[in-house]
Amino acid sequence: MTQPERSILVVAHAQRDDTVVAAERVVSALRAAGARPVLARSDRAELAAARHVFSDVAVLDDDVPIGEIELAIVLGGDGTILRAAELVRDGTAPVLGINMGHVGFLAEIERDDMDDAVRRVIARDYDVEERLALHVRVKDAGDAVIYETWALNEATVEKASRERMLEVVIEVDGRPLSSFGCDGVVVSTPTGSTAYNFSAGGPVIWPTVQAIAVVPLSAHALFAKPLVVGPEHAVAIEVLEHTNDSGILWADGRRSHELPPGARVVVRRDERPVRLARLHPAAFTDRLVRKFRLPVAGWRGPAAITAAHPTIEGGA
Repeated sequence: MTQPERSILVVAHAQRDDTVVAAERVVSALRAAGARPVLARSDRAELAAARHVFSDVAVLDDDVPIGEIELAIVLGGDGTILRAAELVRDGTAPVLGINMGHVGFLAEIERDDMDDAVRRVIARDYDVEERLALHVRVKDAGDAVIYETWALNEATVEKASRERMLEVVIEVDGRPLSSFGCDGVVVSTPTGSTAYNFSAGGPVIWPTVQAIAVVPLSAHALFAKPLVVGPEHAVAIEVLEHTNDSGILWADGRRSHELPPGARVVVRRDERPVRLARLHPAAFTDRLVRKFRLPVAGWRGPAAITAAHPTIEGGA
């Protein structure tokens, strides 16, 4: 019986020459291995304009339904990986990021290891890690749902006008917690804790921790510290009706919706996690040190501590 053709989504844009070259290498390697490369419609248009080799690559949804995509190989930084997660949201394909940018927290490997990554994708030699995602619902002043979306990194309520402050009240599980004027509020997943949440002074949360962080932005209040709640809790941010201006909701910095006075944004854990393909079981600590170039000079390590204190077993 003939095996069905394997379809691998390649996510890349043509804004950088090195990304175009990398995409061509990946597409060629997949074809050589008997797999079918697939591109999003906009990606194929951009890449085909740069190189003719992409003009006959299958197009997602037009030629190949999302349910047939086995995995998505992403060439780019965290923004491109977030876009890929959006493309495969209605399927089950995990996302494998190959970092073509700078920090690249979501990427699994750097561009130098690209050929080995494709080989391991073909061999199905990877693990899948499930990351907590957020379900976001917007209600109007009459409590009618007017918008729904999701987020892998964060959902952010921000003021629409730079010169005005946004008046909000924070609620957890249907109970009011505090109201204040602010520039906005970030509700973050552990995955997004090193993104907007990090820049806003929120905590870095290990990916294995199931939690949601709530971080006010430039709040004018005594009690406006970052909060960490369990994934079973629902967080709501209400734009007070007497506020001087409207707000805006951003999901992963990609999807937005206007928030008039009286709007209510409810954020809770999404039933569907985001699936990331992993090739190496690297410790998150090492990822932090490498990506942020943290100083670790002088560290002796658990072996040295154990040698100095023989009664200690293992080490921290």
